[in-house]
Amino acid sequence: MLDKKEIPDGYWQDAKGSLVPENMVKPIDKARNDLVLEVVSKALELQEALIKFRASTFADIDAFVELSAEQYDVKLGGKKGNVTLHSFDGQFKIVRAIQEHIAFDERLQAARELIDECLKEWTKDSVPELKAIIDRAFDVDKEGKINTARVLGLRRLDIKDKRWLTAMTAVSEALQVVGSKSYIRLYKRVGDSQQYVPISLDLAGA
Repeated sequence: MLDKKEIPDGYWQDAKGSLVPENMVKPIDKARNDLVLEVVSKALELQEALIKFRASTFADIDAFVELSAEQYDVKLGGKKGNVTLHSFDGQFKIVRAIQEHIAFDERLQAARELIDECLKEWTKDSVPELKAIIDRAFDVDKEGKINTARVLGLRRLDIKDKRWLTAMTAVSEALQVVGSKSYIRLYKRVGDSQQYVPISLDLAGA
């Protein structure tokens, strides 16, 4: 593909990279091209504005949380948590949410070995449903990842066996925060109700 500057005057470059004389480009193709370029140009401007809005909003919320903490002579440190801010009349609210991404380290394998030992010993007396629940918890998805919620759900099973309890401790200690992602969500109250609906900044959801 040629750079725009390299396209000779009087020619258009098509999707295959070929040069087409301008007088051979149909008027409807020119009109379509103009429409696409106009819409995309506006979209890129909006995208840039949204990027700046997101950055400035996070900074403004951080500054306000610090200001609020100073009212109690508290200096905040470390990673900021989730925050919900309401307008004075309650018509609007802003939610800053931080979603942590968690995964298990190698200690999960030790937990699985302990669980398997329990299952072997309980085979005669245990119900098939218990084994199914455990097997399902350790299933991996198409990307080879384990569903953390299912594994953590095993801790709710009321089993007193010492090896099981040790395994559940290993499960808890194997859990690691490997990253996080922050979100800003805006809401508007519906009339005088306590229900809020999102203010969508997503073109598909607007």
